[in-house]
Amino acid sequence: MLDVTKIRADFPILSREVNGKPLVYLDNAATSQTPQQVIDVIVDYYSNYNANIHRGVHALSQEATDKYEQARQKIQKHFNIAQAHEVIFTSGTTHGINLVANGFTSLLKKGDELLVSAMEHHSNIVPWQMLCERTGAILRVIPMSREGELLMDAYHELLSDKTKLVFCNHISNALGTINPIEEIIDAAHQFGAVVLVDGAQAAPHIKADMQALDVDFYTVSAHKLCGPTGVGILYGKSDWLTKLPPYQGGGEMIAEVTFEKTTYADLPHKFEAGTPNICGGIAFGAALDYLNAIGLEEIAAYESELLKYATEQLLQIDGLKIYGTAARKTSVISFNIEGIHPYDIGTILDKLGIAVRTGHHCAQPIMDFYKIPGTVRASFSFYNTKEEVDTLVEAIRRAKAMLS
Repeated sequence: MLDVTKIRADFPILSREVNGKPLVYLDNAATSQTPQQVIDVIVDYYSNYNANIHRGVHALSQEATDKYEQARQKIQKHFNIAQAHEVIFTSGTTHGINLVANGFTSLLKKGDELLVSAMEHHSNIVPWQMLCERTGAILRVIPMSREGELLMDAYHELLSDKTKLVFCNHISNALGTINPIEEIIDAAHQFGAVVLVDGAQAAPHIKADMQALDVDFYTVSAHKLCGPTGVGILYGKSDWLTKLPPYQGGGEMIAEVTFEKTTYADLPHKFEAGTPNICGGIAFGAALDYLNAIGLEEIAAYESELLKYATEQLLQIDGLKIYGTAARKTSVISFNIEGIHPYDIGTILDKLGIAVRTGHHCAQPIMDFYKIPGTVRASFSFYNTKEEVDTLVEAIRRAKAMLS
């Protein structure tokens, strides 16, 4: 079992108060908190070796370059990626998805089909709609059940020789559903389709193995993994990364530039134009060090226990309905109280020092499916406690009494 008291001491923000109450932070699906060990790495970078990378011969540049590339290798190892150059640093998951969508503009034709799941974040819907507008391809939707599970029979029926790309999140940010991406990937590959998995929500809970999954593209954001905002990675198989054209032009991504012609650098630099978020990349590596020192399996087991306890306690509140009751889900609970707008619940919880997310969670199609304006979402991390769950439950009861 995790020593949660010791772990919580690593996170300075958890000791603060909000509106005169101890902070109960339950918005981890949006952004996780950052431990002191990672904060120290950020301070060390700017204090001791802040310099641009890959270009300078001076000592600071070489030190920064070494640290940055070491972080790439840490990420490679963590996700069991075959080659370091298959790790492309990005500004986050959205950047990675757009990079792939842009690259496929020249590889699709009118009438080609793209499949996207019904439970995607907007960042895994809108870029593909834009791609369809550019190419004449058709976007088809894998439907889901009332429990918040993909209808896999319907998915298999949608697959055909016209299917070129399939997109699915590993875990739904709005429902917590763990999708059967192994089956999704294997079935798509039988038709020669390429699969991109949005791993932003999964990475804090599941140690995804890129070689075992045999996925073509996988995207992650560091700020979901106790790291900084503004940095993430796109994993892509070398063959596909080589086929795709560069997403941006500028420094670093070139081999040779003349006014007549430019040739591009090899992977990964082909997709890393301009000065990157150097500190962010290094801190991302440090965040993975921190999580691996605790153990992803131990984190997952604890969060599963926390989810079970929170679900049991919340369902004791009259009129509370949970959206997303999949057999396999992670520590996210989206709910509403009958007759009360989720925003009103969230506002009162904030006054009581409890941070939850309210609204459509950048997943409006899910809310339309349930015919609701949004939900209250409590998302738990390994530094949360059952005592915080009790505080949440009591606060919801109080909010319900005030608003009924």
